[in-house]
Amino acid sequence: MDSILEHPTATWAAMPEGNVFYRRLQLYSIPRKLPDLDDFVIAGCRNGGPIALMRDNSKIIAIGRAGPDFFKSQIQVYSPAGEGLLLLSWDQGKITRLGWTADERLVVLNEEGVYRLYDLQGDYQQYSLGSEAAEMGIIDARIHENGLVALSGSLTLLEVKDWEGSRPLTLANPGLSEPPHAWAVIPPDHNISRHVEVLLSIENTILAVDNLESMDQRIARGPFLRVSPSPNGKLLALLNYHDLLWVVSTDFQRSLAEFDTQTAGAEGPVHQVEWCGNDAILVTWNNLAVLVGPSGDTLSYFYVGATFAVTEIDGVRVIGQEVCDFIQKVPASSMSVFRPGSTSPSAILFDAWESFTRRSSKADESIRSIHPELATAVNECIDAAGCEWEPYWQRRLLSAAKFGWGFLDLYNPSDFVAMGQSLKVLNSVRFYDIGMPLTYSQYQYASPMHLITRLTSRNLHLLALRISSYLSLKPDIVLKHWAIAKIARSKSTMADSEDEGLCKVIVDKFEKLGNGAVSYADIARRAWEVGRAGLATKLLDHETRASDQVPLLLTMKEDKLALLKAVDSGDTELVYHVLLHLHKRLPLGSFFRLIEDGGECLAPASRLLQVYAREQNREMLRDFYYSDDRRVESAALALEEASRMTDQAAVITSVKAAEKFFSEDKDRSFEAKRMDESARLLAMQQQLEKDSDGKVKFFGQSVSETIRTCLMNGMGKKVDKVKAEFKVPDKRFWYIKLHALTALRDFDGLDALARSKRSPIGYEAFVRHLVETGHSKEASAYVMRCDAPKRVELYVLCDDWRAAGRECKERGDKKGLEQLKKRCPNSLLARELEVMRTSMK
Repeated sequence: MDSILEHPTATWAAMPEGNVFYRRLQLYSIPRKLPDLDDFVIAGCRNGGPIALMRDNSKIIAIGRAGPDFFKSQIQVYSPAGEGLLLLSWDQGKITRLGWTADERLVVLNEEGVYRLYDLQGDYQQYSLGSEAAEMGIIDARIHENGLVALSGSLTLLEVKDWEGSRPLTLANPGLSEPPHAWAVIPPDHNISRHVEVLLSIENTILAVDNLESMDQRIARGPFLRVSPSPNGKLLALLNYHDLLWVVSTDFQRSLAEFDTQTAGAEGPVHQVEWCGNDAILVTWNNLAVLVGPSGDTLSYFYVGATFAVTEIDGVRVIGQEVCDFIQKVPASSMSVFRPGSTSPSAILFDAWESFTRRSSKADESIRSIHPELATAVNECIDAAGCEWEPYWQRRLLSAAKFGWGFLDLYNPSDFVAMGQSLKVLNSVRFYDIGMPLTYSQYQYASPMHLITRLTSRNLHLLALRISSYLSLKPDIVLKHWAIAKIARSKSTMADSEDEGLCKVIVDKFEKLGNGAVSYADIARRAWEVGRAGLATKLLDHETRASDQVPLLLTMKEDKLALLKAVDSGDTELVYHVLLHLHKRLPLGSFFRLIEDGGECLAPASRLLQVYAREQNREMLRDFYYSDDRRVESAALALEEASRMTDQAAVITSVKAAEKFFSEDKDRSFEAKRMDESARLLAMQQQLEKDSDGKVKFFGQSVSETIRTCLMNGMGKKVDKVKAEFKVPDKRFWYIKLHALTALRDFDGLDALARSKRSPIGYEAFVRHLVETGHSKEASAYVMRCDAPKRVELYVLCDDWRAAGRECKERGDKKGLEQLKKRCPNSLLARELEVMRTSMK
């Protein structure tokens, strides 16, 4: 029978007890596509990924066997279908370890602690484990999907937590005196502590080392030649020197199985101990692979020549000289449907569908018998379809599920549709030209987007784009990678017109397939990195997000364009980012010239720069005003700084600087004159303070305040000097002196002032000020010096009602006297005023 029509159970094999079934699926036939695997150091990538081969220098190889590609220090990468994906030449010293990351990048670590991450196009990123690793050397390492642990020449353990070039961390000191017999790593995501755990086989025991401590597990069954943790990190497979395989929990509290590998009848040492999912172990030799079940039962599989096994989450992939197989425990849903004699609802549903296709009446009877469990049967058939490798059986199982759901009143077909989509995707990538044998479990574990990323890393853009469209995923990743690859393949010396053409091709593709939502910044960055600055600038013109545009323009040193884009975005923080970056990188003159030459377009940036500099960097603001010939602003800044200063000499210097800036502007002569006066006043105040031995504070006062302070402190001669120097008007001088003498309660001095000459401010000011300061009696003496019509009211203001009455009597103002009588505060004064009124003729 054709292999496609071969029944699924044909690949099954039962453990001796007959309760557990495993199956070996032939994924690809690869005769003569691979060299003799026994001569190579191999690293396999999980989730149906490629394998990397490096010649094992510890073995002598006949010239005709290895082939010409492996005479030099080279690494060959093959797909599981045996197709060559990449050939690398290595010239960085002796390789210590090969491994793979979760995103299908090859990790190559040398003995000097330098490691490279290669993608499947041969591009790489290089990092180092540090100077200590370079000095002491790296003697071994274990690489997992999200990091590595290296064993240095000083027998310390160094951990790298990710693949971004982070600084390695030193784990707890295990206290080794010699390298371990074997060791393994449990990754952080499989450890309850969320930290990496290293298991070292030392003498007869196992040391468990993490970042905090090294703990002896105190077992006496070693030393162990192989230490292999299960994919979920809960179990360990240990092979000791007596070829005894021991399966135990990682806390060493439960022993699950033991198997003496010498009973397998194989020749030579064990090559590998790998897990088949989380419930069985595959032990390999040349020509033989033995599967050890949970209770120690075994199944044997024979191969031609050496093999290499790769642990998967749901099985183990075995690559031999002629075939690539996948061994796994038969899934429960497949067992339920296809196990001979099965009476499960799903088996009956599948049988009913087959009867229906043969137009047998048995179909109706079978459906009726499982109707209460029909929904469960439909779901099992859908799940079993996902577990089958051949499209023929996938279709049959999905057809059975569809047939069954037709008999249900309510059924949500979303699982059916999702499974159909997933299988269509999986079948497309399993094709030998693609060579990615993903199972449904691995596909669900890694996510569809992860698959898209893996396809793009192999430059399978069309397939990745079709899958993205089919699964309704955003095509951004695919389009970006396609554009970057296209730029990398183009010539770096293309003319400007050719750059324009390539830009148009990329933009058209993005507009058509990405609906205009794909960012151009990453592609532009790549174009600039490969020396295509013109193309990068053209691509950035199509970028709608300024936050993505501007950083790259700054990197490309397109300073003015970056600042213009930042200003146009209206994002203040982005403008500040550009300004500060340019201020740090450019000479000060070039920086200011860039802003000045921008005119109105960069006016917002200029204003923001002034706001920032005023708060954070006044020296820069001063330089900016000077370079832009802003004299008035420079003067204002000098005065503002002077107001904050405490040193008198510095204040005077700043005021003089302001006077200089104002004098250089012909429209600011008034301000220049005022600044000159201010500087002279400050200098005079400084001298006055010296004359008073610092006992009196003058500095910073106005002219009026200076005169008042002199009067208050008995410095009369200085008063006249200040008045003359600053041409203080007589009116203001008399007002200042009036207030000062009143404050001193020097009423004799005040009287002398009033008599010295005719007052330029009149005498009413004397009266009112004295009243306001509570000196009404003294104020009354000056009323007679005031104008006659105002005297009555001024006497009233001084609370001298009798004098007011006399004034009215002398003026013959009988009516005014009557009004005073009505306004007076008490009857005694009223009687006296009445007497005055009656005494008038």
